[in-house]
Amino acid sequence: MPTETTAVDRETGFIRELGLFDSVMIVVGVMIGSGIFIVSADMARDVGSAGWLLFAWLLTAALTVAAALSYGELSAMMPQAGGMYVYLREAFSPIVGFLYGWTLFTVIQTGTIAAVAVAFARFTGILIPGIAEDRYLIPPIHLSSGYAISLSTGQMLAIVVIAVLTWTNSLGVRYGKILQNLFTTAKIASLAALILLGLIFAKHDVLVANFGNLWTPHDVTPITATLSALTSFGLFAAICVSQSGSLFAADSWHDITFAGGEVKNPHTTMPRALALGTICVTGIFFLANVAYLCVLPLSAIQHAPADRVATAMLQAIFPGWGAVIMAVAIMISAFGCINGLVLAGPRVSYSMAQDGMFPKAAGRLNKAHVPAWSLWVQGIWSAALVLPRTIHDGVYGNLYSNLLDWVISAALLFYVLAIVGVIRLRIIRPNAARPFRTPGYPIVPLFYIVTGLAILYCLFAYRASTTWPGLVIVICGLPIYYLMKSRNLLT
Repeated sequence: MPTETTAVDRETGFIRELGLFDSVMIVVGVMIGSGIFIVSADMARDVGSAGWLLFAWLLTAALTVAAALSYGELSAMMPQAGGMYVYLREAFSPIVGFLYGWTLFTVIQTGTIAAVAVAFARFTGILIPGIAEDRYLIPPIHLSSGYAISLSTGQMLAIVVIAVLTWTNSLGVRYGKILQNLFTTAKIASLAALILLGLIFAKHDVLVANFGNLWTPHDVTPITATLSALTSFGLFAAICVSQSGSLFAADSWHDITFAGGEVKNPHTTMPRALALGTICVTGIFFLANVAYLCVLPLSAIQHAPADRVATAMLQAIFPGWGAVIMAVAIMISAFGCINGLVLAGPRVSYSMAQDGMFPKAAGRLNKAHVPAWSLWVQGIWSAALVLPRTIHDGVYGNLYSNLLDWVISAALLFYVLAIVGVIRLRIIRPNAARPFRTPGYPIVPLFYIVTGLAILYCLFAYRASTTWPGLVIVICGLPIYYLMKSRNLLT
């Protein structure tokens, strides 16, 4: 309920509860999930050297901060709920905004919630062996030769976590922010401890091997049959392709803009939160990789069991205890990440409903001044994505993993479009109020646009099987848009 330090927005009904610290915690919390502990293995296989691995993370940092600074201008111009959906709608057209909102709801936000919830369950299984994806309550029911549906104890825990955090956030944004602040602070402390341990227990022979041969790729995974990081162009392509891992690990940094209607002094708070949060996280991610390289030879990073690089590092420092310590750290990280994603996502559905682009119920707030209907629909769909399994050579995987692989390129395309929108709005609305302007304009947004397009080119050229399907998911939104419009559900 509102207090003396908060205020109900008379126009929207939202409570402006989120201050600068809360907003930074949301930015940081949704960025730090489980990716930083895993993706460096695949990146190291692509680029093949310690120097280029660190360069790839620096590129991710530069891109993410450049995007955050550009979004700062958009968030200050349009501080209402909805974030990128609103920016794309205003800069281009309602249909572009709808396609983003469609993709966000069907895969990006919900798929990420499902993925991080299952990661939470997997690492809980290290502490409680009875929780596992192969301990079935309902054994796999085959839908086809490649797909099945099941319910294991691991899947059940993931669904319970989604349900609990959905319920908590339906009680009001204050409850969501308390959880977010608590778990984000804990995960920052965990990562700081990981970095310090790596630096304290650095191994001389590992330092010589990794940093004495800093820029020469070796033992690389070929991008294609004829292309690898061993050639100049191959190295360029490998760095671009590797960004699919690091950019995904650092994704969702803009989720605070979804909750713009609940931020105090949003014209100044959101740009500051975006800048501070992304600088903080990308700096931590870079230092975490330095810590890995201080303890593990590059080959050990490349071939870490199940790609769990952080676990391998702690095992090298604390034999027999590393997996348990890392499991606790990732559980804390994952829980806070899920909470931030659950909190932010429904604000986009709310904004779409206000425009007639989503069921009307999504545009209503409950007594706690939050879009509860949108929260529960998001939670139900996220939980549903936990259930389907893929089947490859008799091994069961998760459908959401495929979906997320497919939409990484589509999500990057929407980011590029939104930053193009910064330039477009400068042209078509030169006199609009801009309480915050992108530093270094137009160099900063152009850097992101050009680099983002180069990465997209390499992904579509050399990772076609996992990128083109993402466009198909986006395009599937077109008939939905026109069907809804033909039934007068859209204004």
